[in-house]
Amino acid sequence: MDIKKLIGMLAFAVAIGMLIMLLLHNALIGIIMIALLVFIGYVCYCCG
Repeated sequence: MDIKKLIGMLAFAVAIGMLIMLLLHNALIGIIMIALLVFIGYVCYCCG
């Protein structure tokens, strides 16, 4: 995968995450979602 595509995908994912957190207004659900997505990202990056 090209590094520019990876940075673009990362920026898009961060923007989507910010939008979701803007709409949620609940810190606990946000922390749970962050932890879950970090775990999924780690598994996909390291084990996939």
